[in-house]
Amino acid sequence: MSYIPRLAALALASVLAATGQTAAECAACHEAQAKSLKSSTHASVDCATCHPKHEQFPHPAGSARPECAQCHPQVAKEDALGVHGQARAHGNAAAPDCGVCHGSAHETLRPASQQFRQAVPDTCGMCHTEVVSQYRESVHGKALMEGVPNAPLCTDCHGEHSILAKSQPASPVHPGRIRDTCARCHGDVRLSQKFGLPADRVLTFDASYHGLAGRAGSQSVANCASCHGYHNILPSSDPKSTTNPKNLAATCGACHPGAGQRFALGPIHWGEGGKEPEGVRWVRNLYLGIIPVTLGLMFLHNLADWIRKLLRLRLRPAPGLVPRAAHPSHGSPEIRMYGMERLQHALLLVSFVVLAWTGFALKYPDQWWARPLLAWETVFPLRATIHRVAGAVLIAVSLLHVITLIASRGLRAHWSEMWPRVGDAREGLLNLAWLLGLRKRKPRLSSHGYVEKAEYWAVIWGTAVMAITGVLLWGVNYTLRWLPKSWLDVATAVHFYEAILATLSIVIWHFYFVIFDPEVYPMDTAWLTGVSPRQRESHGPAPGKKGSGPGGAS
Repeated sequence: MSYIPRLAALALASVLAATGQTAAECAACHEAQAKSLKSSTHASVDCATCHPKHEQFPHPAGSARPECAQCHPQVAKEDALGVHGQARAHGNAAAPDCGVCHGSAHETLRPASQQFRQAVPDTCGMCHTEVVSQYRESVHGKALMEGVPNAPLCTDCHGEHSILAKSQPASPVHPGRIRDTCARCHGDVRLSQKFGLPADRVLTFDASYHGLAGRAGSQSVANCASCHGYHNILPSSDPKSTTNPKNLAATCGACHPGAGQRFALGPIHWGEGGKEPEGVRWVRNLYLGIIPVTLGLMFLHNLADWIRKLLRLRLRPAPGLVPRAAHPSHGSPEIRMYGMERLQHALLLVSFVVLAWTGFALKYPDQWWARPLLAWETVFPLRATIHRVAGAVLIAVSLLHVITLIASRGLRAHWSEMWPRVGDAREGLLNLAWLLGLRKRKPRLSSHGYVEKAEYWAVIWGTAVMAITGVLLWGVNYTLRWLPKSWLDVATAVHFYEAILATLSIVIWHFYFVIFDPEVYPMDTAWLTGVSPRQRESHGPAPGKKGSGPGGAS
């Protein structure tokens, strides 16, 4: 449809050419228009395209002229959907149209030209006076006035023709899209190098809590403009800047009341290995040493144990070998976990799995296994809510464990089996040496030896660490009110690395002894029935008088 008027114009131009009437002849009478047209985007457009019947003298009054939409249909469509087009459609005659922003057809400048770009704030300022005044004082406005060709202006952020209200999801200044809008410049490595801008601003924001929540669809979390401002963006060294150290308490306090009133908030944009808090560097280096060493020893121990037992029990089974729990000469089977212990273990199991899933979904929202939790993220923080509920359950289980130990003499007797002894370390080292073939004879192992005790106390330690750091992160407003932000950064790092260590330890250590150990495969049922099929050496108190703590291995 858009080609019809163009064809008609071309046909008319051909007629005019046949009569010998040219643009130069039009200029003889319309000198001012012809002069303006030379630098206009319409310089190559023949007069007859917009002025039909101009070959008649005098020119007929009221001759219909083509609308801009006839040559620019896509632009007209975008404008009609924007706030300006909608305002005109609802009867606002003062709403800007093509002529207001671009000038007359003879004066239109190329939008990419620096002259046009520098005029955009003046054009927008005819209606948005206060906003443009703030813009001119900002780093972007000053750069534009200095002739920087890449300096962002109104249309770079709000759009050119399809200017939408910030409440509309498709708008470039919608809270969910501001990060992408700013990243067009601040995520461009070439622009960063050209103008000496920090190249990591987008990356460090994405790695922060605000960035992760925004990527998951949260509409209420802080974005670039929440901290740096919208039009009044100033360098942090400027006393009037919202990111100036003296103003951070007010800026952050808009979302976190009281933040930074007692202590300096410190750097916001930082990444691993960069300008990160010293405490975070220490935590990361510590865990990057502990995690591989701990998990490596666990894997080596269990692999050697699996090979030994596979050869002994599956490939070369001894005649008449049966689990101790079912051996008739041993009388009643040994109770490894009593009812209250199994209840606590079940609650611990459920809360831990939910915590691991939702916690890592907060850190890695783009992964496929996190997507089911993101369905309602735009309207409700589902991941964080479930994570906090599971955390509360874990803390409640810990308190229940302490209360039952205080209230029950029998459970305290069970718990005493988990108390560390000097001989546990020697027992573990000798058994590891035997598993690796460095020792000929297998050492005598306690009923509740280093395997159960290491896991039980690891659960105690891990729960305490995760609970303390989790509470600091949960009550972020109170944390920032009473403590420096660096404490929150350290708590975040500890919480993350401890979660990795705990999750992988459960998979490598606990799952092996409960599921993959050839002595109990396909499962040690002590956590369900209280009785374990595992073979154990006969020593210590009589069967039925022992038990493990609720967090220990069966």
